[in-house]
Amino acid sequence: MSTNWVNDIHEMHAKFGVHEWLEKNENNPEIMKKLLAFRLRFLEEELTETNLALESSDPEEIVDGLIDLCVVAIGTLDLFDIDSYKAWDEILKANMAKKAGIKPGRPNPLGLPDLMKPEGWQGPSHDGNHGTLTHTLK
Repeated sequence: MSTNWVNDIHEMHAKFGVHEWLEKNENNPEIMKKLLAFRLRFLEEELTETNLALESSDPEEIVDGLIDLCVVAIGTLDLFDIDSYKAWDEILKANMAKKAGIKPGRPNPLGLPDLMKPEGWQGPSHDGNHGTLTHTLK
């Protein structure tokens, strides 16, 4: 059983020649921006499929869809040379610094606590971990 999803995705990209494609295109911001847009649409497609699985009460397809979302998201970070571990740690640190509460104006029919930003809360910083996005989005 694998416990390193980031490396698994990187190896999958290697197996299917994605790294070679990137080497040919990574210096072309227009193509790389199209790649990012494609990947974001891919995430939307996977989320739509997962929602359809919920509507049809299909646990098999719900699990498949949730994992597919992870694969596409982690894969997109890999494609743009972003350190997923560093980004994860930043998000986790920021979320763990939040407090449980209830957001006014947000429906909360289940009564689960919202993550609230306390006084002085600082959001995650991905400074220095944008990979090739900086070059892509110029």
